[in-house]
Amino acid sequence: MGGLLRLLFYGVIVRGVVLVVLGLNVRHRERLPTRGPAILAANHNSHLDAMALISLLPLRLLPRVRPVAAADYFLRNRWLAWFALKVVGIVPLNRQRQHEREDLLAPVAAALERGDILIFFPEGSRGEPEQLAEFKSGLARIAERRPDVPVIPIYTYGLGRALPRGEWLLVPFFVDIFVGQALPFEGDRAAYMQRYRDAMAALAREEQRADWD
Repeated sequence: MGGLLRLLFYGVIVRGVVLVVLGLNVRHRERLPTRGPAILAANHNSHLDAMALISLLPLRLLPRVRPVAAADYFLRNRWLAWFALKVVGIVPLNRQRQHEREDLLAPVAAALERGDILIFFPEGSRGEPEQLAEFKSGLARIAERRPDVPVIPIYTYGLGRALPRGEWLLVPFFVDIFVGQALPFEGDRAAYMQRYRDAMAALAREEQRADWD
């Protein structure tokens, strides 16, 4: 039942909103993964971010595609928790340890072990529309654990205007999405995060130069 609802939600509702109401311009689509495990690491400005990214992938991959999301936000009541887990398909992540030995990244590691394609937002929470915030080191920790898993930087522009933080009224905007090259982990977390920042800045500059005709 949950799988059918998820297919209807993403295949009909989400794609209808993202592709018809908004419209996507995607550059370097060929860099997207064709199978899991993989991580799509994107900037975060809107509740639409994960849905837009999932809409880029073929529906045959939908059972394997899961956004990583804050457990305390999405599991705060049973109805929202059911929708988030069964329909949206989130991987719930605690932002604070519940006990000293808790491995906060264990749910992410387990999902990658199952071969999932994860939507991951290194900024953590949603930022100001179309502005990059500070990236947290969790992405490097995941890459260090699973250096075999491709981490693909993705820069989106326009979703923060279409549905910014704190708003629930969708405003039609064309959305530009730029897919970067996968970043292999080379043994140093700080250096890895700097490479990710550089990749995202390069994609942002590409957006400024883009001519979509």
